[in-house]
Amino acid sequence: MKRKFLLGMLTVVLVILTACGTSSDESTLDNQSPNKNSSQNTNDDSASAASTDNDTNTNNTNTDTGSNGTDEKGDTTNNVPAKDTASLKDQYLKKLNDTKNEVEEMRKNPIDDTTYALKKVEGDAYDIWDELLNEIYGALKEQLPKEEMDQLRKEQREWIAYRDHTAKEASLKYKGGTMEQLEYVTVQNNLTEEKCFELVEDYMK
Repeated sequence: MKRKFLLGMLTVVLVILTACGTSSDESTLDNQSPNKNSSQNTNDDSASAASTDNDTNTNNTNTDTGSNGTDEKGDTTNNVPAKDTASLKDQYLKKLNDTKNEVEEMRKNPIDDTTYALKKVEGDAYDIWDELLNEIYGALKEQLPKEEMDQLRKEQREWIAYRDHTAKEASLKYKGGTMEQLEYVTVQNNLTEEKCFELVEDYMK
């Protein structure tokens, strides 16, 4: 009777233990399942974040490339050389006007009022205008056709004779006086100045 009782009790205990073990296993499986899902969600989030970072980096790279392209294009535009628009004719007209002003200042400010000082001024002015006249002929020789330049030389010889004759005629009103030579050189200078302007305006390009 006792033996049957003990066997019954043992059977009940085993059943209870078995039931507890099964419940524990199911609980463990249930706990592992959320953890597994959480791990998968974490991995998905990481992949999404990495993809977003890559897209951002790609956009930044494209933006930088576009900026560099714009800068390079701008630098190329700035390298266009400026053109010199001043012609030889304009340069010589400016030079003639500057020389004219220089001679006028010389005449206004002689060393003194003596005839010698005035002759010195006109002598210096003659050297200036005569040198400039020869320089202009040299420039025209490079520009004009040979036939036209030959004709200009012929006219030049005739003009020199005209200039000297005109200066002589003007000086005769002071014949025998201290002003005769001064008047002669002054007229020569004035006619040479006019000839310089005429050659540049009519022939130079």
